[in-house]
Amino acid sequence: MKPVPEIKLAPNRPPLDERPLERRVGLIILATDHTTEPDFRRMVASERIGVYVARIPYANPTTPQNLRKMQPALTSGATLILPDEPLDAICYSCTSASVVIGDAEIETAIQAAKPGVPVVTPPMAGVRGLNAFGVRRISILTPYTVETSRPMAAYFAERGFDVVSFTCLGFEDDREMARIAPAALVDLARQATHPEAEALFVSCTALRAALAVTGMEQAIGRPVVTSNQATAWNSLRLCGDDTARPEFGRLMTLALPRD
Repeated sequence: MKPVPEIKLAPNRPPLDERPLERRVGLIILATDHTTEPDFRRMVASERIGVYVARIPYANPTTPQNLRKMQPALTSGATLILPDEPLDAICYSCTSASVVIGDAEIETAIQAAKPGVPVVTPPMAGVRGLNAFGVRRISILTPYTVETSRPMAAYFAERGFDVVSFTCLGFEDDREMARIAPAALVDLARQATHPEAEALFVSCTALRAALAVTGMEQAIGRPVVTSNQATAWNSLRLCGDDTARPEFGRLMTLALPRD
């Protein structure tokens, strides 16, 4: 064994940047989620913006009862994201759970760990996205069962939208939802969009819908807002990033409207 050289302490410490990256987005996702992290790497993460993830327990099937069970884990999940450091935004990435738990309840649970941080949920971001287009008559496409889709229809109706058609696919497992090919979503969007709809909302963070947005928009000739695309857009705008990214749909070219 060769002798170990003397270990010397450098006489001076290097100066420290204020932050490793200028902006920070926290992301709370389901333990079973295959899609949100890759989508946020594509659409949000950059040399300027870091995305920091915590996973919380979730068990299929996707029913309102199971979705509601995640609420107690939101505070502990948020606590694990860069403890004691501020974030510029934090997103809870589950559309159907956000609807059944409620945006206000989710914000309260997350801000118990991260006071004052802007909280984003997919349905909240979806509403903001549709408002950015100035539309009122919408079609909705979800991969859920009828039971899980009903609260989604009520959520958008309560916020002033005329839901002229609603199509669901009947899936109960979010891992299977993630296996629906983006090309199949283009055909499904065409079938699900009512002639009188001004836009289509595609719900579910498990769907690889962000990869299909431009194809869906071309197919139906109208704006398409999807769960992960909308939360990514909302998070970017909260970080002061107004760069247009038309490759992820028309929404990614718009400013964030004031609530």
